[in-house]
Amino acid sequence: MQHRRMYIMSKADLHKRLNSASEITLSVKGRKSRRDIPRPVWFVHEGNTLYLLPVQGSDTNWYKNLLTNPTLKISVNGVKASAEGKPVTDSNRVDDIVRKFKSKYGEGEVKKYYTKFDVAAEVPLRQLLLEVP
Repeated sequence: MQHRRMYIMSKADLHKRLNSASEITLSVKGRKSRRDIPRPVWFVHEGNTLYLLPVQGSDTNWYKNLLTNPTLKISVNGVKASAEGKPVTDSNRVDDIVRKFKSKYGEGEVKKYYTKFDVAAEVPLRQLLLEVP
């Protein structure tokens, strides 16, 4: 039987891990399957918030799943955390998040992979209960 230890990660440790990563694994519950569906995603970490930009905007499955069940899991550098995602639909806020992505990853890369810019998501970072294998 495999045991896992649980602990509250400090904000500084979480921020350090996020600052050293270019992508995280995002898991959402499937709307129909109810299974966790993991996928690598780009993100922007700013202050106490993670910003996520769905590749196909509101047509992206993980975003649709988030609308049904806002509980999600993120994994960064081997550490997993549960969080609540919040949809962002205000066009000015979405545009601001798109600018953040272009600043982090480069305008050409964002244009190459992202096709629709009508929504985004934010994940408030507070002290999270994290699981370490």
